[in-house]
Amino acid sequence: MAFINYSAREINCKLVYYGPGLCGKTTNLKNIYEKTAEGAKGKMISLATETERTLFFDFLPLALGEIRGFKTRFHLYTVPGQVFYDASRKLILKGVDGVVFVADSQEERFEANLESLDNLKENLREQGYDIGDVPLVLQYNKRDLPNAVPLDELEEALNPTGKLPFFEASAQTGKGVFETLKQLAKMVIGDLKRGSK
Repeated sequence: MAFINYSAREINCKLVYYGPGLCGKTTNLKNIYEKTAEGAKGKMISLATETERTLFFDFLPLALGEIRGFKTRFHLYTVPGQVFYDASRKLILKGVDGVVFVADSQEERFEANLESLDNLKENLREQGYDIGDVPLVLQYNKRDLPNAVPLDELEEALNPTGKLPFFEASAQTGKGVFETLKQLAKMVIGDLKRGSK
């Protein structure tokens, strides 16, 4: 659902970081924001209520090129992790162009990952999207922790068809953060190019 700004010659794409509470969505965004050149990014905005927080910022990557003379600007969002903020999650998903599902690799968060992925599928379906039609990248975060579930178990549970690209990550250190984002950006741009023909 990319938005085209004709006067600025930009295509605006919405990328949403989704996943269970405390899985590393915010840490991903903060890491990306800190390492993005000053002139290529907007302000990081935190929409906070008493009980929840959503982060947002936009940036204009210089290396991804143009589509028919238009630059691509990415708007990155996080959703609140806790399931009882479902209304906020739905709102943030509106008009999404791509999703990073951040899974918490810790053993005790295994069920929370499954619940959050089911919630993502349901919220996309309610908005008329099929999860198979939305560019989606899995990020297995917190791989550096001693209680991390083996990768093949996570893959079997969250990516049973093996069709989704995935990255092992540690958002705290930055490992796998930009690789995940680059993959999703490439998929979204691929979709846009196919749609503009």
